[in-house]
Amino acid sequence: MERIQIIGCSGAGKSTLARTLGEKTGLPVIHGDRLFWKSGWVESTKEEIDRKILDAVKEDTWIFDGNYMRTLPRRLERCDLVIWLDFPAWFCLYRVCKRYVCNLGRVRPDMPQGCPEKIDWDFVKWVWGFNRTKGPKLRRLLQTLPEDKVVILKSPRQVRLFLKQFQ
Repeated sequence: MERIQIIGCSGAGKSTLARTLGEKTGLPVIHGDRLFWKSGWVESTKEEIDRKILDAVKEDTWIFDGNYMRTLPRRLERCDLVIWLDFPAWFCLYRVCKRYVCNLGRVRPDMPQGCPEKIDWDFVKWVWGFNRTKGPKLRRLLQTLPEDKVVILKSPRQVRLFLKQFQ
């Protein structure tokens, strides 16, 4: 495996899984949020983020953490494995709140400098609706791939069991 795509709702653990897989495999990790956000929580334009993502995944090896639906089909074509953290909305929301409390005032390693941890009502609504709004499109995209290229993990226990393959 040389190119791994990790998708799922915010709070599912994409960045943590990417870092862990990066340590175990030696593959470089690309955090989509680092490409999308600029200092001060300023969003990149659609053109900027698309270019940044597509440039990043031109490399021969990578683990990409993030959905970014416009460029996802291109990344799915290139990746050897896609991992979907398909967790319940309540669980992701719990983790987002926990992450907020644990990182209050600090910048997470998967975020660019100048973006300290924050949470707002729009983000909460986005997390709560992710499975309903993004889930069907993700399922359709993944159904176009060979079965052996897709791993769907539905719980932290399944993630732990999956990671044991890399020891």
